[in-house]
Amino acid sequence: MEYWHFSESAYPYLPDLSETDSIRVSLPNRVFDPEKGAALYNRYLDDWQVADGLGLNVMTNEHHQTPTCIQPAVGLTAAILARITRDARILVLGNPVANRRDPVRVAEEMAVVDNISRGRLEVGFVRSVPFEVLPANSNPVGLADRMWEAHDLIKKAWTTHDGPFSWEGTWHYRHVNIWPRPYQQPHPPIWITSTSKGGIRPVALNGYVLATFLTGFDTTRMLYDTYRQTRLDEGLEPLGPDRFAYCGLVHVGESDEAAFAAAEQLRWYFDINKVPPHLSMPPGYVPAHAAAAALKGGGPGRGPFGGMNPKGQSVEWLIEQGIMFAGSPDTVAAQIRRLHDRVGGFGHLLMMGQAGLMSHETVSRSLELFANEVAPQLKELNVGTAESTK
Repeated sequence: MEYWHFSESAYPYLPDLSETDSIRVSLPNRVFDPEKGAALYNRYLDDWQVADGLGLNVMTNEHHQTPTCIQPAVGLTAAILARITRDARILVLGNPVANRRDPVRVAEEMAVVDNISRGRLEVGFVRSVPFEVLPANSNPVGLADRMWEAHDLIKKAWTTHDGPFSWEGTWHYRHVNIWPRPYQQPHPPIWITSTSKGGIRPVALNGYVLATFLTGFDTTRMLYDTYRQTRLDEGLEPLGPDRFAYCGLVHVGESDEAAFAAAEQLRWYFDINKVPPHLSMPPGYVPAHAAAAALKGGGPGRGPFGGMNPKGQSVEWLIEQGIMFAGSPDTVAAQIRRLHDRVGGFGHLLMMGQAGLMSHETVSRSLELFANEVAPQLKELNVGTAESTK
């Protein structure tokens, strides 16, 4: 199995929630202290370097106009990681290409990162979360279709080497001829995220890595099974666990008691996420019938993560749902193995190991324990990253 250290790179010095109607998108940026922000950026890079030194991979993402993630340009972060890490694969998960005005620029940026890293880049494409629609000045209708068109355009830009081509669709280009081309040929491995059954088919048909976020046991199994069944129904060869990735909160401590106490800080990611309805479900983001169903079932216990709402829940509840892995090395290894078995196998664990005010020292120790005492217990689950993900 491949392991990836991930942080949302949050700015945690926030006002009381009662003082604002939304943490995302509309919180005034006067709250941001540049001195504290500069320290945070450098500290998060230090975390990723620790992971690289321990033989783990690294993952980064992108959000906009929000303190929950102060990485608004994932290409910049990935380029820095390409230069300051030595061995880690660098996963961008992902590029919200449906909201980008210029997908060709994404193709160029990712090609540059791939060259700087000498072929250590993995490129993810995402539809984007609903909170991204307003800051992107984007139409929430047709996001999935635009994502796949942008994907097609970027992939063609990466793989066309005989001079310019034109493109007519949502985007209009008279002349596409990117320099440089990617280091990896024909292009870097591609990942796609999905938390709903309806988004699985094109991922499965292309044989890309499917990544799910905080979806727990049952929803994750359903998504992975849908991928497998889609390929079977289409007469395509079955693909191994290396095509499935799961993101969960992870903290390893010297003991269960110590780890649970530290893991309380990871709950910040859920508990701080105050967003009004007009931002969390803009009209057209999901089909009308799905929006109506969500509103009807939107009481306690409902939410975007596999139908569950983790906000305010205990560490024990998060572990029981398969959203968090926390405890001593033996405990965490058993928790990961349990998820692996219940969902039919997966080859990548995306470890969200930092949130809120969790210190560099705490994160580093957790990564050390994971690399040295958890990962060796899971060698039988090792499948690596297949070249055919390209």
